[in-house]
Amino acid sequence: MAETHVLFVEDDDVIREATTLALERDGFTVTAMPDGLSGLESFRARRPDIALLDVMVPGMDGVSLCRRIRDESTVPVIMLSARADSIDVVLGLEAGADDYVTKPFDGAVLVARIRAVLRRFGHAGGPNGSGGPGDGGPGNGILVFGDLEVDTEGMEVRRAGAPVALTPTEMRLLLEFSSAPGTVLSRDRLLERVWDYDWGGDTRVVDVHVQRLRTKIGQDRIETVRGFGYKLKG
Repeated sequence: MAETHVLFVEDDDVIREATTLALERDGFTVTAMPDGLSGLESFRARRPDIALLDVMVPGMDGVSLCRRIRDESTVPVIMLSARADSIDVVLGLEAGADDYVTKPFDGAVLVARIRAVLRRFGHAGGPNGSGGPGDGGPGNGILVFGDLEVDTEGMEVRRAGAPVALTPTEMRLLLEFSSAPGTVLSRDRLLERVWDYDWGGDTRVVDVHVQRLRTKIGQDRIETVRGFGYKLKG
């Protein structure tokens, strides 16, 4: 992790300094900014490996900053929110964030979540050689579901012949669905397989990403099975 560069945007001086020190002790390189505008400038200038954004920062709030980053890059984004039940959590996920952590947080938990996001982003960039989603498909790695084509080796998706731009998290979610078409996948299983959670997490993360994926591959492609989860129509 010594070369992993974290952009950290947080307006509280104490939290910013303490978290920066904790991340640096774990081998991360950290650029810490106190507001959204300087955070955006730093992102464009240095292109970090991951962005850690507080929701409530001056100049440009974290949700707007996330949206601007997502317009330019698929770099992983984790939002920080003061309340687990805040609407800001959902807004951040809808803006393109990959995960969120509730404040106050334990430094070890934050580091674990950062590493989990980085692990799955590394897997999403190429063929999955660890027995994960996409294994066991046809020899050419192309899976077809109506007008949807999923290339599990080239990590590309096309709908009616046109390329579909997915974030790495969305790609891993689609790979998980396409590895078992017609099978109902529970939210807990998706949290474990896609988000690398080995403990119960907030299923809103799953629900928002499923909705984002639907807007890109077709609203009727992924079916909700009430009380159980979701399934990809074969």
